[in-house]
Amino acid sequence: MVGQVRAHGLLSDEHFTVDGTLIEAWAGHKSFKRKDNPDQHTPPGDPGNPSVDFHGERRSNATHQSTTDPQALLARKGKGKEAKLSYAGHVLMENRHGLAVNGCVTQATGRAEPEAALAMVEQIPGWRRITLGADKGYDRKEFVEALRDHQVTPHLACKATTIIDERTTRHPGYLLSQQKRKRIEEIFGWLKTVAGLRKTRHRGTARVDWMFRFALAAYNLVRMRNLLLTAAQTGP
Repeated sequence: MVGQVRAHGLLSDEHFTVDGTLIEAWAGHKSFKRKDNPDQHTPPGDPGNPSVDFHGERRSNATHQSTTDPQALLARKGKGKEAKLSYAGHVLMENRHGLAVNGCVTQATGRAEPEAALAMVEQIPGWRRITLGADKGYDRKEFVEALRDHQVTPHLACKATTIIDERTTRHPGYLLSQQKRKRIEEIFGWLKTVAGLRKTRHRGTARVDWMFRFALAAYNLVRMRNLLLTAAQTGP
């Protein structure tokens, strides 16, 4: 699909945005048990749907694991939000028409976003100066330095303490990237509603990753149809 939209001249080869989202795993909290004693909370006589009380128990990915989907990790969208067994979905979007040019799924470690973003940036064809927009979660010194080593100008939303200075932020292109990057939420919204990826129906990183990429291809197909139809109606 990326090849097709590129052939129609719909892709930007210079300006991109990256972001991530949580995908709820096909596993419940009752399956999240201690690694050293997975039968601790299973009452006798009701192993299929036990009544479990986790009150007062400290639970983390270091000590617990889902018996249903061991690769799903406990993660939360933000402070005060409920933690759920999840995967992390990552998308690289070009800024001209908001089309997805790459995507992948990783475990929701909370540290995978910059690593996944850099891996997708490295797969962009050619070797030229490009820009990459993203939110404050990507404003990390190691990530910014790695981008610059790859000839990528970091158009990231800046934290209070950042190494991105006015040499980058003073340019009109930086403000434009900050506006364009919000379009990536349209992709996530479509994936979770139309494509049904708010909660995956597959288990394991490889299967969830396959479905995520398949859904991105479908999104591009719909977007390409709409863009070409609009172009045909407006004429040259």
